[in-house]
Amino acid sequence: MSYPTNVRCAATHRVVTTLLLLTLALLLASAPALGQQMYVSRYNLFAGYTFLDSPHVSLFENGFHFQAGVNPKTWYALGFDYSISGGDLTLTPNLLTTALQQLLGAQLPPGYTLVVPTNSRTQTFAGGPQLSYRHFSKVTLFVRPSIGAIHEVATPQPADAIAKAVVAELAPSGKKSDSTIFYGFGGGADFAISKHISLRVQADLVHDHLFSGTLKDGRFTTRFSVGPCFNIGKNIAK
Repeated sequence: MSYPTNVRCAATHRVVTTLLLLTLALLLASAPALGQQMYVSRYNLFAGYTFLDSPHVSLFENGFHFQAGVNPKTWYALGFDYSISGGDLTLTPNLLTTALQQLLGAQLPPGYTLVVPTNSRTQTFAGGPQLSYRHFSKVTLFVRPSIGAIHEVATPQPADAIAKAVVAELAPSGKKSDSTIFYGFGGGADFAISKHISLRVQADLVHDHLFSGTLKDGRFTTRFSVGPCFNIGKNIAK
């Protein structure tokens, strides 16, 4: 499947900017912190703020991100990842499948522009490995594949009679929900505040195609998260 150049560039620009800012922060924080990490916990828990940015559908969502992980070794971890967020987008005919565009083109009055404000709530579920680099005493770098499931509930809020009629035809219950697989990559860093508490900063870039029967294209989504990470359990660095 191909994507318009402006869509690919927008998604790439956003994730590159995020990762560049993260890299700069790492360089500033880690310069005076070379040395071996003396404590690596068996378990860690993260809970913090997250946003999901899907520029192809102009959807920006704020929410909550939770992670739980176990470190079998100092250099890799296994974990579970969950996030929930919400925001608003505007549905227009150009986002719909070709068949739906043709159907609407035959039904809508001449000169009428269909615009449907829509509320979105998105949940993501993922699990798998994460590779860690612990060369710095106060900073841990990590990378991971991002593979999991995404579930979204979209609630259209039509503003006029024509839009209400279209929504009643496409979403008779007043909302639509869908689940699918996403895939991509992610990474970030933990900045040690104390032995058991770190500040985690991380980002992921993933692709999915939700509502494939309604929307003609898949989309790239950037997720950025920040918050405290709690390191608990025995020291596996010994």
